[in-house]
Amino acid sequence: MRPVRTVFAGALLGTLVLAGCGQSSGTTATPAPTTSSAPAAAGEGFPVTIEAGNGQVTIDKKPERIVSLSASHTETLFAVGAGPQVIAVDDRSNFPPEAPKTDLSGFKPNVEAIVAKKPDLVVVSDDLDNVVAELGKVGVPVLLEPAAKTLDEAYEEIAEIGAATGNKAKADEVVTGMRAAMDKLAAEAPKDKKLTYYHELDQTPYAVTSQTFIGQVYSIFGLTNIADKAPEAAGGYPKLSAEFVAQADPDLIFLADVKCCAQNKAALAKRPGWGKLSAVKNDQVVELDDDIASRWGPRIVEFAESIGAAVAKAGTS
Repeated sequence: MRPVRTVFAGALLGTLVLAGCGQSSGTTATPAPTTSSAPAAAGEGFPVTIEAGNGQVTIDKKPERIVSLSASHTETLFAVGAGPQVIAVDDRSNFPPEAPKTDLSGFKPNVEAIVAKKPDLVVVSDDLDNVVAELGKVGVPVLLEPAAKTLDEAYEEIAEIGAATGNKAKADEVVTGMRAAMDKLAAEAPKDKKLTYYHELDQTPYAVTSQTFIGQVYSIFGLTNIADKAPEAAGGYPKLSAEFVAQADPDLIFLADVKCCAQNKAALAKRPGWGKLSAVKNDQVVELDDDIASRWGPRIVEFAESIGAAVAKAGTS
């Protein structure tokens, strides 16, 4: 776990997958004298130091020109109340609708184009093309928050982004609500059904194992992942054969390649040997929102709710 450390003057500040169609909670805060000649605005808690993926990142004052190069983090920024501070987001950030989408790329970051936006904070989920160091050379603070591997990491990153942008109280509120909702879903999930499932990332087909962030969300419902028995785990994202899936015959199939690749129950039925799968015959093919199913921001709860509804339906079939 990365600790979150916030340093400020005068008061003590009270935490997933792949891009769409395409990171244990806990924060600690320690007071320290401000080094600024002017006091920080009341309640903002700056300067603040965050233990991020790129080490300690110190932000001297509340950022007012934020650029997000991560669809997951764009969702988080708006959820924690930092929306008015965001002046540009990458071309994959499609939620919320009011996010200021641009042609900036999170996969092929253009430092010159980013700097042209005059940001006082850039939030990324990957250090592609050495963008963190390159922006650092021109004095632009960068917060690297990698893809969450666990739910706790996802909560932690939301808390960190909240603290970094001067929205810690709202971020804590968001995390508390998410935890409560996930706990409720877990408590309500019947664990004795012994249902198996297959989560499809694309029609190749690539899947996910229980060791991934996505797999952990499924685990709260007591489901058994057929991909866990794949010959090669491939870092948690194995490429399965059509025969492997057909032989495993999962009770539930979840498709995360609906918007990108037009996959649905009818499309599955046309694949060799898949028309006879139990999930297809029993109408247990769940069409997920590709974006929600692949991001580790506040909409994780919506992803879990889709799983919970499918499990409940399977129990009455």
